[in-house]
Amino acid sequence: MPENTNSEEIIEIQTSAMPPKEEESFWEILKTILIALAIALVLRIFVFQPFNIPSESMRPGLLVGDYLFVSKWDYGYSRASIPFEPPIIKNRILSQPLRRGDVVVFKHPSDSKTDYIKRVIGLPGDRIQVVGGQVVINGTPVPRVALSPSMITDNFGNTMSTNRWQETLPNGKTYMVYDFFEAAPKDNTDIYVVPVGNYFMMGDNRDNSTDSRFNPRTENGVGYVPEANIVGKARIVLLSWDERARIHKPWTWFTALRYDRLAHAIN
Repeated sequence: MPENTNSEEIIEIQTSAMPPKEEESFWEILKTILIALAIALVLRIFVFQPFNIPSESMRPGLLVGDYLFVSKWDYGYSRASIPFEPPIIKNRILSQPLRRGDVVVFKHPSDSKTDYIKRVIGLPGDRIQVVGGQVVINGTPVPRVALSPSMITDNFGNTMSTNRWQETLPNGKTYMVYDFFEAAPKDNTDIYVVPVGNYFMMGDNRDNSTDSRFNPRTENGVGYVPEANIVGKARIVLLSWDERARIHKPWTWFTALRYDRLAHAIN
């Protein structure tokens, strides 16, 4: 008889202890979720941030439908590096200068909610000009080699021919640019003197890029980009889909995937 009594007591104790365990389990799950969100936020602020390419301005290096990672540590951190731009950083911290030829993401100087991606052409104090479609830096034309023209199809399904050039910047950075028209509006410009603390940006698709060549007030352009507006350096294309991809058609997630651009390094 005593053994049965002890057995019943044990069962009662175990049963009464179950509700606290369920409550404890709920808080453990919630804590795990909050920790995971905090880690994701820290990674987004200090390490990598994902972006997608919505326009043709950086073609041929970047295509519409590319999903890429931008590193945050290369140039230090500012308000532009943090989601929603909270006013907790006055200037940049751990600041490092941009390198000529880097492909960077930045906030538009006149609209901090809009992200742009371009290539760094001019550094603070540089004198930049475009003459006959050729970039001139501090009075010296940037060497370029003509490549064979290419037939391309843009994101709207239009097929056209484009001239291609391989440019080499003074620091040895080499990349390819497109030039559709021989007398485009910004193929011949005045001299731009890049202010201290600013950078001069250009798209690789020269005739289809609204960049630092265009005045932000009168031409709806970018103008000079302040250092504080720099978000980070474009490092790698993680995934890429062509124009056939549709979110409501799951099979196109595979048929429209550009397999040759998976984990594609950005030049």
